Amino acid sequence: MSSTNKNLRVWDLPIRLFHWTLAILVTISIYTGLKGGFQEMDYHMLSGYAILALLLFRVCWGVIGSKTARFSQFVALRKIVPYTRQLLGRDSSSGKTTIGHNPLGALSVIALLTVLFIQATTGLFSDDDIMTEGPLTHLVNEEVGDQLTAIHHLNSRLLYGLVGLHLVAIFFYEIYRRDRLITPMINGRKSLELPLKACENLAAYSIPKALLAVSFCFGLTYYLVNKI
Repeated sequence: MSSTNKNLRVWDLPIRLFHWTLAILVTISIYTGLKGGFQEMDYHMLSGYAILALLLFRVCWGVIGSKTARFSQFVALRKIVPYTRQLLGRDSSSGKTTIGHNPLGALSVIALLTVLFIQATTGLFSDDDIMTEGPLTHLVNEEVGDQLTAIHHLNSRLLYGLVGLHLVAIFFYEIYRRDRLITPMINGRKSLELPLKACENLAAYSIPKALLAVSFCFGLTYYLVNKI
């Protein structure tokens, strides 16, 4: 089968906007959470609501989005060990560039989304007994609220670790492997040598579907925060 080596679009616009918006919001959330203060905690809560809405969108887009955005296209996790062994070499045959997420990247996405979802949802029920309480604290008793607040604080440490590991991995690929990850997440394009058929419509998506998913997820989050 013939192959091509082109600068192909592998990430759709919704995924790229999701990625960078989430990165900004997580940075704001971490900073305001560590700094404290009345105004900072207001921003902390707002960023948390937006993060929850984005996570809901990512779940939706993982089902109805472009090929590389779908969870069904994630590389099988059983390939993590052999991929990691290959990754240690610098030759072109090891740790080959993949369409979308490589096995370790897929694992990283799953871990980050899970930890962020736990952080965002527990924040809805958290109460620091001083100046800040989540919008859903009235739905649980004091004991459950204290437990969810404790999980929120403990999980934040795990989040810091995963974010740090994510940044280290990016620099590893960019510098050691010379496999560009940042630029493709900005312009959506990556140089790949693949069978022609595999290169078709990698990042094709429906604008109406994207707008509908965004509207639904942010609307649902608004309802959870303000109406329950």
